[in-house]
Amino acid sequence: MNQVIKQTETHNTQHDSTTGKMIVGVIFGLIEIILGMRLIFKLLGANPSNGFIKIIYGMTQFFVGIFEGIFSKNAVSDTSRAVFEPATFIAIILIALLAWLVLVLMTPKKSNQVETTEYTSHIASGDQPEPGDQQDGRQK
Repeated sequence: MNQVIKQTETHNTQHDSTTGKMIVGVIFGLIEIILGMRLIFKLLGANPSNGFIKIIYGMTQFFVGIFEGIFSKNAVSDTSRAVFEPATFIAIILIALLAWLVLVLMTPKKSNQVETTEYTSHIASGDQPEPGDQQDGRQK
């Protein structure tokens, strides 16, 4: 009499790209933070000749320059350098929307893919099964 041992392995093959999404999220987050700093410094009338302020304005000019000229800058008061810069505000909103879109496109579809592999072993009546073939009286 032959004994048949079946073994089935099931693996979920859906890959989650959390590392890529984290990297993209951090990059867009840093851009948003720096743009927010620019907006606050402009509103508070920060000294543009200060080294730190020059760095912030220089790093963000690429993102803000695209939107300059859509609306005019509005002075907060006549006696200070404080201005509301709509181009920075527009850049913050559009980059946030772009980040959301990229992260949505990076999310895989909700299909669950399962890979199943079955192994069958035939054991002659006088042979003993391998030690790992049976466990707790149940077959794997």
